[in-house]
Amino acid sequence: MINKERLLNTFLDYVRIDSESGHEKNMAQRIAADLKAIGCEIYVDDTMDKTGSDTGNLFATLPGTAPGDPIMLCAHMDTVVPGAGVKPVVEDGVVRTDGTTVLGADDKSGVVAIVEAMRTVVEQNIPHPTVQAVFTVCEEIGLLGSRHMDYDRVIAKKAAVLDSSVPGYIVTGGPGQYKINAAVIGRKAHAGGAPERGISAIQVLCEAISNMKQLRIDPETTANIGSIHADYPTNIVAERATMCAECRSRDAAKLEQQVKHMEDCLHLACEKYGAVLELERSKTYDSYRHDENDPFIQEMSAAMIRAGLTPVLSATGGGSDVNNFCLHGITALMVGTGMSKVHTTEEQISIDDLNNTARMVLELIKA
Repeated sequence: MINKERLLNTFLDYVRIDSESGHEKNMAQRIAADLKAIGCEIYVDDTMDKTGSDTGNLFATLPGTAPGDPIMLCAHMDTVVPGAGVKPVVEDGVVRTDGTTVLGADDKSGVVAIVEAMRTVVEQNIPHPTVQAVFTVCEEIGLLGSRHMDYDRVIAKKAAVLDSSVPGYIVTGGPGQYKINAAVIGRKAHAGGAPERGISAIQVLCEAISNMKQLRIDPETTANIGSIHADYPTNIVAERATMCAECRSRDAAKLEQQVKHMEDCLHLACEKYGAVLELERSKTYDSYRHDENDPFIQEMSAAMIRAGLTPVLSATGGGSDVNNFCLHGITALMVGTGMSKVHTTEEQISIDDLNNTARMVLELIKA
């Protein structure tokens, strides 16, 4: 029932539209035009001043033709860098990049599956409940679109978020995340004439980092130092050094424990050497966990089976719009589309996976 040729051509059109985070306006306008043409009510929320994007989140609501609870479908419109000037290559049943940019299957494979499924139910007069498609901005830079979204506009209590890799995956839990920004302030001195008069901020920061538990802490918890920075001539004891880090856990107590541990390492090193610590922590998103017997998981699994997919329940170590939706009382499930090698210039997706994902969405929204 899916128009495979149109699905592929639309996907190729979508990935050619530049939509790096903060620049999603052209993508939003194209999606809005495609869905308005089938009778969707279009709304763009006023979140630009909060997200920094050139457009708001896009809502497209298709009125129901049969009884049933409304359902939300979601994908994000933005891509990571380098995502401008995408030149897709179709070869041997696979869509990939020409090697100079990402492809943008993350998350335009989700976008196109939603659009094609909604087109199909309208064109073929397939009964369906009210479907609300939500396309978010700035997901890749901190889930900003879904964080600031106009939730008064959301009419559904269940949502399928098409933003994972393996087809058939249903994500049952995701981590919360803290970001840590730290600056160690030492004291300048001549490195050759009087180094003992200085306090090396680099030395202090490195000692703090060396005492931190990092990378895989346990099956639910991770931590990573993303960057450290200090830039001084070798003849000056460095006065300032900075660090950006993160920690994640699917267990809220473990997340608090890990962030405290990393901050304690910074405090102790600064106290040892007499340095000053400037510390800022921010919670990017909260964790979530679904009961595997949740009715919507069963509904999603059944739709996947009807589409020829094998459902696999799995937890994830990454954040997504799901984190914010769950915080607002929406049962949101992240599901796979088949995209692979995302965030790299080797990103690709098979045409079969594009078709299977669109079929899965169609099965989900049929009455």
